Amino acid sequence: MTMNYRRIALFSCLLAVVVVTLGAYTRLSNAGLGCPDWPGCYGFVSVPTHAKDVLLAESLFPNSQLEPKKAWIEMVHRYFAGCLGLLIVFLCIIALRNKKQNVLPVRLVALLVVLIVFQGALGMWTVTLNLQPFIVMGHLLGGFSILALLSLLYFRVTDSHVLLNDKVSNSFNWVVGVLIILSIQIALGGWVAANYAAPHCTGLPVCNNIELFSLESLFHLPLGKENYEYGVLPFDTRLSIHFVHRLWALVTALAIFAMAWRLYRVAVSKTFKIAVLWVVILLIVQLTVGSAIVHLKFPLLLTLFHNFMAAMLLVSMVRLCFLIRCRCQETI
Repeated sequence: MTMNYRRIALFSCLLAVVVVTLGAYTRLSNAGLGCPDWPGCYGFVSVPTHAKDVLLAESLFPNSQLEPKKAWIEMVHRYFAGCLGLLIVFLCIIALRNKKQNVLPVRLVALLVVLIVFQGALGMWTVTLNLQPFIVMGHLLGGFSILALLSLLYFRVTDSHVLLNDKVSNSFNWVVGVLIILSIQIALGGWVAANYAAPHCTGLPVCNNIELFSLESLFHLPLGKENYEYGVLPFDTRLSIHFVHRLWALVTALAIFAMAWRLYRVAVSKTFKIAVLWVVILLIVQLTVGSAIVHLKFPLLLTLFHNFMAAMLLVSMVRLCFLIRCRCQETI
C-alpha cells in the first residue's frame, strides 16, 4: 500500500508542477480573463466553438469578447487544477482509511485538502474580481504552497536514511529561515506579475529609470478598480515593485549561498551534500534566467521557465529541511 501511495504522491507532485506552470502561462499570456465566469467558460463546460453557442455566450456576457485561444488556455489550466484537486482528495481518503496503521501523514493530507479548496476559491475570485492583484498573488502562492506540501508528503512516505552530524542537525532553524526568505522572494515575484510590472524595470543591474524608484510609491495599492487586467498602478510604482523584487533576489541569493557553504563543509552524507549542491545549481540557473529575461526584453517562454525554476528551487529547499528534520535520520 505504501509503495502505491508513494507513486500517487509522486504523480501528484508532477501534476502540481504542471498546474503551477500552466497558471504562470495563463498570467503571462494575459488569459486570466479568457473566461469571464467560473468554473465554466461563458456558461459552458468547455470553450464554446459552434456558431450558435458563440452567439449565446456573447449575449450572456456582452461586456466580454470571446477569444478562443485565451479561453482554452484558461480552461486547460482549470481542467488540470481540477484533476489535482481530485487526486489530493483521493490521497486524503486513503490516509484516513489507514489511519489506525499510523503509516501515512493524515494531518498533512488533510491540510492539503483544505488548501486545495481555498485555492479553488481564489481561482474563482481571480476571475470574478477581474484579476485583483492581491487575489492573483494569493492564487500564485497557493499553488506554490500546494506543490511544497505535496513534495513534503512524497518525502515523508519515501525512505530517506541519511547520516547527519550535530552541526548539520542543529542548522534546521537556519535553513527554515532561508526557506522563508525564498518564499518572500516568490511572493514578490507574484506581486510583480499580478501588477504587470515586469517590463517597467529594464536595464541591468538596475532599472534604466532608477531615479523614479520610491519606497513611498510602493504604498499605492491597487484597490477600488472595476478591472485590473494589464495593471492599474502608475509607472513609478510598478518600477519600484520590480526593483524591490531584484533587491530581495540579492538577499535571497546571499542567504542561500551562505547556507549552502556552511552545510556542505560540515555534512558527512553524500546524499545530503548532493541535495545542497542541487539548491546551489538551481539558484545559479534562476539568477542567470532572470538576467536573460531582462536582457532579452521579457520573452514569454523564458519568463515561464523563470517561474518553473522558482518552483524547483522551493522544492529543493523543502527537501533540505526534510532531510535535516526527518525522524528516520541517524545522527552521529
